[in-house]
Amino acid sequence: SGFLKPRDLARSSEVLEKTLTYLPFWVISVAATTSYKGVFERLIPPVMKEGEIKKKYNWLVLARKATQFPTREYDVPLDGKVSYDFRKIEGFAKVLNSEMEKRDAVELTRQQIESHHRFLAQQDVDKIIEMNTDARIGEAVYLHAPIWRIVYEYEGVRYQVLFDGATGMVIKGDIPAAKLGLL
Repeated sequence: SGFLKPRDLARSSEVLEKTLTYLPFWVISVAATTSYKGVFERLIPPVMKEGEIKKKYNWLVLARKATQFPTREYDVPLDGKVSYDFRKIEGFAKVLNSEMEKRDAVELTRQQIESHHRFLAQQDVDKIIEMNTDARIGEAVYLHAPIWRIVYEYEGVRYQVLFDGATGMVIKGDIPAAKLGLL
């Protein structure tokens, strides 16, 4: 579905590749608080502002070093989590092992949350003078999630879509632009 896609996408596209991969993730529960001071420069004279960001996260970290994956777009369905049983893995599926220990995943989570909070603070101030983030780490869950990668062709151009194999939801996908005609 989607009103911006071409109307003939389903019948005029061809699936070229279908790959099911079980990707390893760490899901880190975090309560993070960031206090910041900064300057809002869009007013004359510039104004000093202080603020606080308080958020709770189930922060997703891909447990692979050289693999790209849109972790911010993916909400792992922890409700559907089942114990790992290699006998239930489809024969054609690839299972990737972790390349990251828990402590490395926790440290990466801290860095990414601090960076994310810096981005959020910059929505409020133009120049950050001082920023302090306290990230309280809770539970860390290691799991494998089934991810379908579909590559298809439409009008000679290749596109890719990633699906959550547990829910069927699109994680991220490329779609061709619809041709908009004038009346």
